[in-house]
Amino acid sequence: MNVRTMATNGLIAAVYIAVTAFIQPFGFTNIQFRVSEMLNHLVVFRRTYAVGIVLGVFLANLFFSPIVAYDLVFGVGQSVLALLITIVSMRYVENIWARMAINTLSFTVTMAIIAFELKLALGFPFWLTWLTTAIGEFVVMAIGAPIMYAVGRRIAPEAFRAADGRND
Repeated sequence: MNVRTMATNGLIAAVYIAVTAFIQPFGFTNIQFRVSEMLNHLVVFRRTYAVGIVLGVFLANLFFSPIVAYDLVFGVGQSVLALLITIVSMRYVENIWARMAINTLSFTVTMAIIAFELKLALGFPFWLTWLTTAIGEFVVMAIGAPIMYAVGRRIAPEAFRAADGRND
């Protein structure tokens, strides 16, 4: 990993933590609109950005979660799993918007892990919790896609050239 990639991952983690801190009341428990989750879309431009995302999730959960131990295992694990699903799918899908759709669905479906965590830690009902956390995740990821598309054009223009088949 070169210095620029490390610095970018550090910035991604810092932004994730700052946004999570700002929206803390809406980022945890059974109804979640963790706006920082839109940063998950950065992985569709460069898979190495997964490092910054996972680091941001880990530190945000460490500092702000009301159920720290559970969130460090289940929350970070859910992010790693969803990011891996997206990264593997990127081998077969070149279109940026299709990648973002896969990423959105991956994170939405794997919210079952968070629902299981909340059932274990706080006794919340699994199916209702999965529904509410999945809806929140889907909304944030769907609204975040065009925003991250614009960000991606700035931080990873080569991803667009490759996906568009251009060599400029």
